[in-house]
Amino acid sequence: MKLGIVGLPNVGKSTLFNAITQAGAESANYPFCTIEPNVGVVAVPDDRLEKLAELYESKKLVPTAIEFYDIAGLVKGASKGEGLGNKFLSHIREVEAIVHVVRCFEDSNVVHVDGDVNPIRDIETINLELIFSDMEMLERRLAKSQKAAKSDKALAAEVDLIKTVLDTLESGKSARTLDLSDDEKAVVKSFNLLSSKPIIYVANVSEEEVADDAKDNPYVKQVREFAQTEDAEVVVVSAKIEEEISQFDKEEKIEFLKDMGLDKSGLDKLIQASYKLLGLISFLTAGPMESRAWTIKDGTKAPQAGGKIHSDIERGFIRAETISFDDLVVHGGNMASAKEKGLVRSEGKEYVMKDGDVVLFRFNV
Repeated sequence: MKLGIVGLPNVGKSTLFNAITQAGAESANYPFCTIEPNVGVVAVPDDRLEKLAELYESKKLVPTAIEFYDIAGLVKGASKGEGLGNKFLSHIREVEAIVHVVRCFEDSNVVHVDGDVNPIRDIETINLELIFSDMEMLERRLAKSQKAAKSDKALAAEVDLIKTVLDTLESGKSARTLDLSDDEKAVVKSFNLLSSKPIIYVANVSEEEVADDAKDNPYVKQVREFAQTEDAEVVVVSAKIEEEISQFDKEEKIEFLKDMGLDKSGLDKLIQASYKLLGLISFLTAGPMESRAWTIKDGTKAPQAGGKIHSDIERGFIRAETISFDDLVVHGGNMASAKEKGLVRSEGKEYVMKDGDVVLFRFNV
């Protein structure tokens, strides 16, 4: 899973990236300190995996991972090349979802590129640049499709769809707000539009406000209201706190968060929101050699889930011996005992995987 972190300059974007990836990307109080996207790979925290590794005394524990791309601060006019904008926009095309960091804190020591804090203006500045870039690309696509449709009537539907999308973009709305059929969504997805990518708005607040999810912060309220119009996720974080706890070990982090009145870190909240937004779940495999988590789309069937491990499993799939994580833990990882209780299921090709399934795939090639 690749997530692109975007935002105006000086909103805390690179500070947050550094904190959650500990990658040491440059962070400075001036625009364009990030030109090439910094990339950090983050292990997805999963207590279930640690428990399985303990039960099976696994030699190796392999969590699933997310790649975060710290994409340079965009500015007004990026779609026309301002601030190296075209280069930055091309980086966004490579990611599966956008994490848009929005400044929701006041600090006279940190300059704002537009002079004052205004999260909706900031959101619209970025969104409009994505929209302008999409419009330019779709207008070229429309001209080609209209020409081709003269000899291929099947393309008439695509022409109509492109016009519908363009009408939405011209009204200042992102492509993700469109109400489309599944077939139309598939066609629009093939266009790889920037404004159609799923988005999470990260409201970056002060350290004092994060404990109660910044419920009294008027800027955060504005962000939440805007996100509802796009069916987007909102996560409240303090990049400063994330930066601080990134230096701690696991026990220190838990203690610090507890003292702050927090039950999870901003990174954990962001990962949780990412999974929800993209419709992802995890299944698990476990044994003495390794315990590992695998990320799949919700709704994936057993053979295709096995294919995530190795193509031979999907090709030669026979069955999946499956048990829920909770049931397995109750029986101390003893599959024989769980089988006696009827908790281990033998699932066929049509079985739809569930989050937390612990699976042994049987296959023959």
